[in-house]
Amino acid sequence: MTDSRHPSGSILAICRVHQLITTATGFGVTGIDKRPVAGAVSLRKFGVFGDVQGDIEHHGGPDQAVYAYSQEDADYWSEELGRTITPGLFGENLRTTGVETSQAVIGTRWRIGKALLEVTSPRVPCATFAERMDEPQWVKRFTQAGRAGTYLRVLGHGKVAAGDAVVVEHVPQHGITVGKFFSDPTVEDVLTLQRLEADGELKLSKHFYARFPKILARSA
Repeated sequence: MTDSRHPSGSILAICRVHQLITTATGFGVTGIDKRPVAGAVSLRKFGVFGDVQGDIEHHGGPDQAVYAYSQEDADYWSEELGRTITPGLFGENLRTTGVETSQAVIGTRWRIGKALLEVTSPRVPCATFAERMDEPQWVKRFTQAGRAGTYLRVLGHGKVAAGDAVVVEHVPQHGITVGKFFSDPTVEDVLTLQRLEADGELKLSKHFYARFPKILARSA
């Protein structure tokens, strides 16, 4: 795989929270209602400047600072659901085109202007996402499709705007994508990721570790 430094795609929209919504349980709020904003916006350690998360235990933080979803995957869902998947509907911060999100290799690095981002982990659907979409068996369908989009950490701060090019600067050789780890993880995948982290070649998202024991148990 290459270290091309050539534009692979572009940003169609930058999205951040429009309003906080009380969840159906009434025990908290969610920042999933994200909508496009005009102009350039800073990407920082904890994500898009001005964005917030209602559930900071499961969403946000440096390992899940920015959520990107591709127009190509959104078009798939538009066809499946018979409705337009507008930018921000899935709670994403970046709507992209021409660059892999769901099939991005873990550890891939993107350059967007001066900002440098690193692919970390897939988005895991939750009850709040299902509530927002109001589609039958949404969590199961989203999981089975494998079109999860990707979280990214911000390695270098910078301002980004709709229309900016996404330059893929580095793709690791291990080949494990966020989509594969989301829908079909294997014992070999876990062992490979752990080895790469131990060797200092990869920094894993802390959100992986809750899944590792269950996957490794398959070899017991």
